[in-house]
Amino acid sequence: MSDLAGSSAPPNLDLPPLALLAGGMASRLGDLALTAPKSMMDVAGEPFIAHQLRLLAREGVTRVTICLGHLGEQIADFVGDGARFGCEVTYSADGARPLGTGGALAKALPFLGEAFFVMYGDSYLPIRFPPVWEAFRARERPGLMTVLHNDGRWDASNVDFQGGLIRRYDKTRPTESMHHIDYGLGLLTAGALAGRSAGDAWDLADLYGDLARAGQLAAYEVETRFYEIGSADGMAEATDYLMRHRPGLEGVHAP
Repeated sequence: MSDLAGSSAPPNLDLPPLALLAGGMASRLGDLALTAPKSMMDVAGEPFIAHQLRLLAREGVTRVTICLGHLGEQIADFVGDGARFGCEVTYSADGARPLGTGGALAKALPFLGEAFFVMYGDSYLPIRFPPVWEAFRARERPGLMTVLHNDGRWDASNVDFQGGLIRRYDKTRPTESMHHIDYGLGLLTAGALAGRSAGDAWDLADLYGDLARAGQLAAYEVETRFYEIGSADGMAEATDYLMRHRPGLEGVHAP
């Protein structure tokens, strides 16, 4: 399989919308996050979210709902309707209190339809998106998680992946059987969130864990590492990568 995101999706492949979870507080970034959300951090010369949206558009994901929280108005002011990035963007805001990744996703459901991608607002994922969608449709589960064989290389491994399914997912209690890591891109049906409140704060990881325990979380293994800006070290690596892979050079990816 190829993980490269250097060519556009086939024009006849109708990919579902994507929820971009951009409401986090960015506590690991310290003072950098006091006046701007993570998505607006300058990475390789422009706000990080610009890189994300262009990647999504190149892969054929053109309908994006951005879930806003901390200083979210800055994101909305910068992105607007998304047209200049090749996307159609809508917004779903937490409101008076943070809803967490799960609560924010539940609140955004009216914009997302029956099936949708989910991606974290601090992740840059240089893979092909259409094969992930095809795998989700073929495996007929309410959820799918992309995973990377990790063995502690980029963060603590948190996924037990066997036979095309996530057998266990736990970010806080890793086991010896966990050799993979959540890559940061998922697919869910609206039904997977049935019974989950749009008004309560909860973590998307809890939903993934429940689906895994029920044998209802499919897996798609990728081979290209992820980049993230949730920490100072991660931001430096993402900046270096994006400086070396400007538009027009996306077909050549670092290992």
